[in-house]
Amino acid sequence: MTRKWLWIILGALFILEGTLLQWLIPGVWQSRVYVAPHFILVIVLYIGLYVNRHTALWYGLIFGLLQDIMYYSPMLGPISFALGLTGYLAGLTHRRLYSNIVVSMLVIVLGNLAYELIVYGLYRLFQTTHLDLQWAFLHQMLPSALINLLFALIVYVPVRKLFEGMHSGSSASEE
Repeated sequence: MTRKWLWIILGALFILEGTLLQWLIPGVWQSRVYVAPHFILVIVLYIGLYVNRHTALWYGLIFGLLQDIMYYSPMLGPISFALGLTGYLAGLTHRRLYSNIVVSMLVIVLGNLAYELIVYGLYRLFQTTHLDLQWAFLHQMLPSALINLLFALIVYVPVRKLFEGMHSGSSASEE
């Protein structure tokens, strides 16, 4: 039942990222910096942290491919690759580090920056963007990471309870 909720949450975030959230970010911010809410990325990183890396990889690949097709990418695959890879890398910390809010937020911020750097690197490799890395980092990557960190802080408790429910439900069904 919890996996169904996860699909519904990620589907709703997929729709929100491309529609309403673009209007909620103030226009003043968009003139100085480019803020991109990657809320699906935050949830995929949480999946990697609290479920496992393979599940995060699959959710990242599926919803990244949807984003490649629908919203962002001038080519097919960079968002999917970056979203799946960062979810997998976040999953490598699963049960290796003491899991508290500080560690979770650190992994979320680092995962967000890694995602942005991977996408930037792929776009730069295939000459889709010609932005300087320093400018892109200060005006795109860092503000986006901070907005996504704020979202991660807001949803930390509900997401953690959802994933703890997944673990307790799966262990009860296995016994």
